[in-house]
Amino acid sequence: MPAFDPALVRFTILLLLAALYLPVIVYAIRNREGQESAVWLVVFYSLLGLSLGVGEAYWHEGVIGDAASQFLNDTEIYGAFALAIMAMFVIQTFLRKSSWWVWFGFASLWALVLTLFLSNAFNLPDPVWTNGTLLLPRARLAPGWAVLGWLILIISAIITVANAARHARQPLYRNRLNYWTPTFLLMLANDIMLFAGVEIAGNPLRLGIALLMAYIVCTHDMPDMRQILRRAVVYVITTILIVGLYAAGFTALESAFGSQQNFNPLVLGAIVSLILALIFTPLVSGVRRLVGVWMKVDQYNPSRTLHEYSQSVSNILDMDRLASVAVGITLEIMQIERGFLFLVDSDREASGQKKYRLRSARSPEERQMIAIELDDDSPIVSYFIREQRPLLQYDLDLLPIYRSASPVERDWFDNLQSEVYVPIFAKRQWIGLLAFGSKLSGNRYTDEDLVTLSALANQTAVALENARLVDNLMRLNTELRTARRALEKNNRDLERIDQAKSDFISIASHELRTPLTVIKGYTEMILEDSNLDPNLKMVMKGIHDGTNRLHEVMDSMFDIAQIDARSLMPHLQSVDLSVLILEVCNSLEKMIKERRQLLTIELPMLPLVKSDPNLLRKLFHHLTNNAIKFTPNNGRIRISGRSIPPVIDLPEGAVEIIVSDTGVGVDPNFREIIFTKFYQPGDLGKHSTSKMRFKGSGAGLGLALSKGIVEAHGGRIWVESPGYDEIHFPGSEFHVLLPLTKPAEDESIKVSEPVKSQI
Repeated sequence: MPAFDPALVRFTILLLLAALYLPVIVYAIRNREGQESAVWLVVFYSLLGLSLGVGEAYWHEGVIGDAASQFLNDTEIYGAFALAIMAMFVIQTFLRKSSWWVWFGFASLWALVLTLFLSNAFNLPDPVWTNGTLLLPRARLAPGWAVLGWLILIISAIITVANAARHARQPLYRNRLNYWTPTFLLMLANDIMLFAGVEIAGNPLRLGIALLMAYIVCTHDMPDMRQILRRAVVYVITTILIVGLYAAGFTALESAFGSQQNFNPLVLGAIVSLILALIFTPLVSGVRRLVGVWMKVDQYNPSRTLHEYSQSVSNILDMDRLASVAVGITLEIMQIERGFLFLVDSDREASGQKKYRLRSARSPEERQMIAIELDDDSPIVSYFIREQRPLLQYDLDLLPIYRSASPVERDWFDNLQSEVYVPIFAKRQWIGLLAFGSKLSGNRYTDEDLVTLSALANQTAVALENARLVDNLMRLNTELRTARRALEKNNRDLERIDQAKSDFISIASHELRTPLTVIKGYTEMILEDSNLDPNLKMVMKGIHDGTNRLHEVMDSMFDIAQIDARSLMPHLQSVDLSVLILEVCNSLEKMIKERRQLLTIELPMLPLVKSDPNLLRKLFHHLTNNAIKFTPNNGRIRISGRSIPPVIDLPEGAVEIIVSDTGVGVDPNFREIIFTKFYQPGDLGKHSTSKMRFKGSGAGLGLALSKGIVEAHGGRIWVESPGYDEIHFPGSEFHVLLPLTKPAEDESIKVSEPVKSQI
């Protein structure tokens, strides 16, 4: 067989060890998201380790003499110092420390002094110091200085990580920092042996350091080191117990039955193995339980927890009590410091963006949390809606995806001092959020814990939805009661205002009628004087016309006051509506001609109605005058009528009079309002002062008085119109329904003559 060259074999092994740095570098670069700076420092650390490994391989390619061996050892020391500097930079960047520049200055100063030692810039003698027994050569100053710098860096790095772990709020982050412990152990083991002169070909521990650093920096959710340690301890203890029990059992049985002639060690071993197999499962469970107690591992029964939780919250309809019970049970069973239940109200704005408002459901005596609104494009909301799974504060703090969240959102979640947020969904709608703080034991939330919390959230969904419905109903009832009280108060205020207005109308109509009558009488006496100056006569004529108009308004106000006081008592007698309406229209002939309008009266034979003729004259005067006023010049007005046969509401029948026009019409929303007192359509400030002008102003009492007169006769009045339009003039129809009364036994039914006339 051909002989292998030992130097070539050593060279090949060292190159292979150095090449193993390449997968570490590739892994780090591919998983650098969120820790870019730290990853590139790890890559630089790996490249430096790779260079040292390749250099060592080439040094060992030939025969190394004493001088070359010493140079290689010194180079490894300087390399260890350089790697320690890189490790410190990795830790500073990974922990996002702002003091990295201090260590950069330290490394620069230390490297400068090291360079001065190597170049003997201080002109130191050789040896530098001796007491006759001990000797400090000048050549060992530089390596010694590098070792001292390495020691300072390693101790500082350990203290930095330990402080960060001690102040870390999330156990997951502490767990991640705990992985630096094996990294430091490997670093200490490798470099101490190197400083002691123990040759380690290729320094494989340094490769492990690079791999661990890359894993720590690039891996967000790392396995729980306590769980790994727990399993290792359980495995070791179980193995020791099994071996011990097997040895003890086999020895005992051999002592008892070894003297018998048919003794067979194989059978004895099989019996002991069978006994151990029978007790293996309970033995492992017991060891696991004892180790869990020793290591303070959280232990609870998820199935029992879900059962108790479901029974406790299923029938709760009060929101505050549901929050207290749901959070309280979870805190007690899972040994958690604090917990909150938030209600999520969704609303879509006019812009189409959806908002989620989180408000706490807490008892009045508990600390209330400030509500917050989250946009639907928030990364936190997107995660809850998309995944419907718990979100850890650890992920919220460190994952790059959540860096786009607004500072308000991040501060709100941070102020909760919680570690896990569990969304509650019902019918694919996000309706609630459970937030829980740290565990009392200080342990992290395991995957089993998160599954249990998700199951509890699903159990809460139905109860929360029912409680929300009840809570919304109670809030609605409270709002309705408040609105009802406000409405009652407004009604009382309106009644007082209306009463005050009625009192004013009554007082004004009574007090002004007498002076107006005096003014009217004296002006008429003056106008009858034939010797009156024509200019003065014109002035008195204007005063007389204004007095007549004001007298009409006072008469209307007096009638309105009677209607409000329910003291308007019609003096009933048989009235021929055709004759009465014709008289009213003839009295308005002058106004109709001035407006160049056409008034058509088409009334068939109508039965006479029992009514007050004076009140009916006012009724049809107001309706006809209203039609003239709101119909443009050259418009048409038509008054028609018909008999209504007896029906349930009108046992004796009725007479219906319709006043229609081609005017501006009536807005459908104002069909009832126009019959109220003092209602004026349009802008009051733009009304005309002439009663004959188109849309001229008035007191706003005509239709209110008309309604009062009709209702005083037991009838009904209403308006029909397509709408209000001052351009196309859709027109309107005012309907007056006057009921007929049963005639006396000796009285016959009288009807009027048909009327067909134009004015």
